[in-house]
Amino acid sequence: MNITVFGGSQPKPGEAAYEEALMLGRLLGSNGHTVLTGGYIGTMEAVSRGASMESAHVIGVTCDQIESFRPVKPNQWVKEERRYKLLYQRIIALIDGCDAALALPGGPGTLTEISVMWNLLLTGSIAPRRLVLIGAGWMATFDTLFDKQDAYIPNDQRHWLHFAKDIHAANNLLDQHLA
Repeated sequence: MNITVFGGSQPKPGEAAYEEALMLGRLLGSNGHTVLTGGYIGTMEAVSRGASMESAHVIGVTCDQIESFRPVKPNQWVKEERRYKLLYQRIIALIDGCDAALALPGGPGTLTEISVMWNLLLTGSIAPRRLVLIGAGWMATFDTLFDKQDAYIPNDQRHWLHFAKDIHAANNLLDQHLA
């Protein structure tokens, strides 16, 4: 299956978040999945590296706007680059290209990717697929959103989001979905 992994660009090699993303890449790769990431640094690099260590196919979805904003190039573990001019094209490509998506901790970019995919799922704009948010941070973020915006987010819209405490629980949710 094609699995997109969203995540932050801040983690560096040796940091806990980077090492967790590296292990997630290894888990996905050892299960025979093709991995799609944003293709750059941080958790994108770590997941790409981990999947590559398991000889998985790694797709980096990159864009000109990111590289004009931040001086980065695709990481060395990307085997196939899918390049777009605009950031929103990149986000849609990451979503359209996957059978399921996992979201590691991240910032505004990761939240945007989650929100766009969630909205496309709940409006029926894309075929149903699993969207798993990993870590206590996402659970707390969405618990607050659901609490404070309760009347605007009915329960039938919430079921598209799946929460996992860590990468192993996320991998289990993914296995259940793909079985």
